[in-house]
Amino acid sequence: MNRFEGPGAREARIRYLDGDFQVVSPGSHVRCAVTGQMIPLDELKYWSVDRQEAYVDAAASLAREIEMNPGLRQRG
Repeated sequence: MNRFEGPGAREARIRYLDGDFQVVSPGSHVRCAVTGQMIPLDELKYWSVDRQEAYVDAAASLAREIEMNPGLRQRG
């Protein structure tokens, strides 16, 4: 059985906090806001408190940060 199948296989609703997160609605995973990939809750390491969204890895987090703040692309 796939780890995202079965009764607990729904997407969780999460409240992202500084250095932690709170499960608002139970589930097995969340989706990356950039790639759409499923992230098992026990592997969730990257999120934005301000935007309240999760990221699959540091590269996705950086991509969203640059998307939201285009001035970060320019180096002085």
